[in-house]
Amino acid sequence: MAGPGLQGERFAVIVVGSGISGLFVALEARHLGRVLVLTKGSIDDCNTRWAQGGIAAAVGPLDSPEQHLADTIAAGAGLVDEEAARILCYEAPARIRDLVRYGVSFDSLGGEVALGREAAHSRARVLHAGGDRTGAEIETALSEAAKDPAITILDHTLVTRVITREGEAAGVEAVALQTGEREVYLADAVVLGTGGAGQLFSHTTNPDVATGDGVALAFDAGAEIADIEFYQFHPTALRVPGVPTFLISEAVRGEGAVLRNRAGEAFMKRYHPLADLAPRDVVARAIVREMRSDGSDHVLLDCTGLKSVDLAARFPAIFAYCMSAGIDIRVDPIPVAPAAHYLMGGVRTDTWGRTTVPRLYACGECACTGVHGANRLASNSLMETVVFGKRVVEHLAAGGGGAAAATPDRAALPMPATAAPSHAELQAMMWECAGIERDGAGLERGLQTIAGWPARGEGAVTREAFERQQMTTVAALMLTAALRRTESRGGHYRSDYPETDDAHWKRRQVFVRER
Repeated sequence: MAGPGLQGERFAVIVVGSGISGLFVALEARHLGRVLVLTKGSIDDCNTRWAQGGIAAAVGPLDSPEQHLADTIAAGAGLVDEEAARILCYEAPARIRDLVRYGVSFDSLGGEVALGREAAHSRARVLHAGGDRTGAEIETALSEAAKDPAITILDHTLVTRVITREGEAAGVEAVALQTGEREVYLADAVVLGTGGAGQLFSHTTNPDVATGDGVALAFDAGAEIADIEFYQFHPTALRVPGVPTFLISEAVRGEGAVLRNRAGEAFMKRYHPLADLAPRDVVARAIVREMRSDGSDHVLLDCTGLKSVDLAARFPAIFAYCMSAGIDIRVDPIPVAPAAHYLMGGVRTDTWGRTTVPRLYACGECACTGVHGANRLASNSLMETVVFGKRVVEHLAAGGGGAAAATPDRAALPMPATAAPSHAELQAMMWECAGIERDGAGLERGLQTIAGWPARGEGAVTREAFERQQMTTVAALMLTAALRRTESRGGHYRSDYPETDDAHWKRRQVFVRER
């Protein structure tokens, strides 16, 4: 409960973020009392809306949660929390039913739900809605359902601090961006559902809002941050001069599209037995090496052999976007290159979404449940948001309270004393120093760059200035973790330490703010 002396409008639950995790939590929690959703953009600005591939669940007759679990563990490169992954895989079918109840209409074929296969899945278990518009379809359905008297949604409202009293989360401080007014909102629980951090990098599939705010807010409040070095770069984003980066879903390769180099060679068979459906980290690094060998900034994704697939119907958003860039994917190969896509680490939580700060919860991409380990299995991300969002609310309904147990060997780190001069300078530095291939010299150079930036402003209230501070915090955490992890594993690849070192590094790195 909030401590004495605090004044502000009071809610049962405050949710920060309006993607699938935030809206799902708000909908599930409305029976607990008034729910407040705060989002710095509009309700539509979120990573969910851009998720093309789909949502994974073992609902097919030839599939099982146990097989889904085995694939998740295999993809995670030795660091998956098996308890959390088991919960994800076994509760996934029920969460699909919840989404249907909230109005999501999944694609069907012959009267049965249509299931696709994506990289590192041993079965076809990926559900889609609206073809390659799965995220948008889910977001639209949840946004409509959230028009409920019990749910207050304030957009263009920037959360600048999680308020703690006697060590517990008690509410948030926020700024109404359109008026500049500062507000305090109080609640019995605060849930962070702010999404990822793709804007740390100059090439990303993420929207402008993905600046790592939830991770930085939690770190500042004293919560643990885990696995922050593991960042997933999606292998195939459109790379056309003058055209914004756009995700070309893995589901395109799932339908049979082939990656080719400049010579026209289908090169992935040289890198992995699964060829074009190898894990994302393998495919991304293979593309980088092919580009380097060819002296090119892209490879080609060839869909022209998919004569039995109606590409315009199966991938309407991709088809339309490529056509607008002058590419007819039925006859033209698509120029693609890797781009920053998904943060595997984040605010460390237990299987009920609790952080190490009592009454502060996190779910979705900003959280680190341990489900993804060092490398996320495709289409597990949307499912993670609803599985653990549901568990957050179940815990609150049972009385809430308590916190995730602290990690005994966590490392204390200071908040950065500086902030990036601009988004572009931070993005360029991170792409160069902490991108797909890393080394010690580059990571140290990145930390030195941060140390040389201007001092943090006091009381930054503009969205851009505040985002630069949050991005600098997350960048410093990521660079530090990547520098300390002297091995390669999953989404973290060190060219100076190219081998996986289980003897020393089959463990998670956890950081907490130095006090």
